[in-house]
Amino acid sequence: MRCLRTPDDRFDGLAGYDFEPHHVEVPDGDGGTLRVHHLDEGPAGGEAVVCLHGEPSWSYLYRHMVPVMVGAGLRVIAPDLVGFGRSDKPADRGDYTYARHVEWMRATLFDALDLRDVTLVCQDWGGLIGLRLVAEHPERFARVVAANTFLPTGDRPPGEAFLAWRRFSQEVEAFPAGAIVNGACTTDLAPEVVAGYDAPFPDETYKEGARQFPVLVPAAPDDPASAANRAAWEVLGRFERPFLTAFSDQDPITAGGDRALQAAIPGCAGQPHTTIEGAGHFLQEDRGPELARVVVDFIAST
Repeated sequence: MRCLRTPDDRFDGLAGYDFEPHHVEVPDGDGGTLRVHHLDEGPAGGEAVVCLHGEPSWSYLYRHMVPVMVGAGLRVIAPDLVGFGRSDKPADRGDYTYARHVEWMRATLFDALDLRDVTLVCQDWGGLIGLRLVAEHPERFARVVAANTFLPTGDRPPGEAFLAWRRFSQEVEAFPAGAIVNGACTTDLAPEVVAGYDAPFPDETYKEGARQFPVLVPAAPDDPASAANRAAWEVLGRFERPFLTAFSDQDPITAGGDRALQAAIPGCAGQPHTTIEGAGHFLQEDRGPELARVVVDFIAST
């Protein structure tokens, strides 16, 4: 598998992001290895909180949340998905599949880092990958916080907002990662923050993973990932550990997904589900410290 690696100097001096980089090597599924980057902040013996980002962001998205959670004594691990951030980026779009993304993150979190009793915080594709991991390895997770995410099977037609996004992602000549994040926030991001989201992608050749993600979302019943996601729902339907939804009030892509999760997952019963007001799709950017406090309070109460 041919991969690209973003030069380290692209990450020098990013606004609000002065965390120490950490890397692990995982099998690429094609006989080689991939280097996966992650943040690892807070006490080594603290409860592990894994923060999974989505498309087309990276661990930079969690920079406002990490200090709040670390200040509460938690250990925060925020990986960059393969194809994003400081992680390696396969150069061929065909090398990115839903199944491989799940396996790459499983190998990172469980084989390389051996994390246990994890609190998962997941948003966007962080949930499409993270909820699969919860279903396939429930013994590794103590609780879940789902924010603006879902686990689609393709059995229901995707909404118009998603279809419009998918068309844009495939047709736009230059994929504007920073502008995409900015456009899905309620706040107007400063130019240096937009540049932070563009930093992992020196040119279009680095964006094959970002381009491929929208077409990997199961949108029809016979999608390659549909059967695995249906199987995951079967397990989630029996998942009794604490499960909290913390969706925002201004995200047209995932609106209503919180109610569906609450209805299907036993662990949602009796939990203090919340709606983060004044936030868009990337609520970590719009209301990061508020979401972090929700996570801290949830861990303390369960």
